[in-house]
Amino acid sequence: MESRLLIVEDDPNILDLLAASLKFAGFDVLTARGGHEAVAAVQRHRPDLVVLDVMLPDMDGFDVVKRLRSGGAATPVVFLTARDGTEDKIRGLTLGGDDYVTKPFSLEEVIARIHAVLRRTSAQAPPPRLTFADIELDEESHEVWRGGRLVPLSPTEFKLLHYFMTNAGRVLSKPQILDHVWDYDFRGEVGIVESYVSVLRRKIDKGNPRLIHTLRGVGYVLRLPPGP
Repeated sequence: MESRLLIVEDDPNILDLLAASLKFAGFDVLTARGGHEAVAAVQRHRPDLVVLDVMLPDMDGFDVVKRLRSGGAATPVVFLTARDGTEDKIRGLTLGGDDYVTKPFSLEEVIARIHAVLRRTSAQAPPPRLTFADIELDEESHEVWRGGRLVPLSPTEFKLLHYFMTNAGRVLSKPQILDHVWDYDFRGEVGIVESYVSVLRRKIDKGNPRLIHTLRGVGYVLRLPPGP
């Protein structure tokens, strides 16, 4: 999925150039021309990254970042500015900026910096809580709920359910499950998969609707049953 960027720049020529170039580079691009508009756009559209000019007509970019961070928004920010002093760079990064590009700049540099920040920040992002139907799985706490009820699972059962949930709707063969859940070959002993799926069903799939389905001769799939 393409990353969504918010470009905040009051110079219409630079704004149009950046927007066109970043769209051509494959990004989904939103624009804003002032600080207040930028804060509102972050809250409304939840971009993956903000390219933020420091010198804006209503408030400077540093104040924009202060407002975003105080409001709980952790959106990565790449500052774009004519200021190249060390103190300004330190101030911007200390306030919560992720990188700093000074004018005049090359479009290739801006795009490279954006890609680098997106790679870095996505790697640092906390793992999400997975959900499917009424199953919830928390990767940090290793807890699982079905219909709001906590379901105790062993580490292997948790890993098996995690593999099903990250591949919901996809049919998984027993050898695939062996490879991804146990990390080594059981010399073709796929019976271990059958045993653990059976145990997992008793713990997580007793109620309605049943979510773990067997396709005989093929494997298993986590999906909602077909409607009436």
